[in-house]
Amino acid sequence: MTLAFYMDEHIHKSITIGLRQRGIDVITVQEDNYTGKADPIILERATELQRVIFTQDEDFLVLANRFQAQGIYFTGVIFAHQQDVTVGNCIRDLELIAQVCEPQDCMNCVQYLPL
Repeated sequence: MTLAFYMDEHIHKSITIGLRQRGIDVITVQEDNYTGKADPIILERATELQRVIFTQDEDFLVLANRFQAQGIYFTGVIFAHQQDVTVGNCIRDLELIAQVCEPQDCMNCVQYLPL
């Protein structure tokens, strides 16, 4: 099974478009009609869909930590601080992750961009 992404609602559209142009399986919170939902619901939805969430929202770091501490399964979080990574670097790093990682490599883990 290949890695698929679930893009949080504040992720720049250029990242989603760039990944799709490279054949990466991506859906957005907006496309899934989950805009405005609470972060735990978003993370649970990504897990339900078997997708790793990509976010620039630091609240997901706290949430993932809480899930880990409580033994709650989630499919993974990839985090990039908005000021630390460019759109191009996000696309490059996410494409690399999608190519080399299996879903089980990401489960219950947080990864940070840039790589």
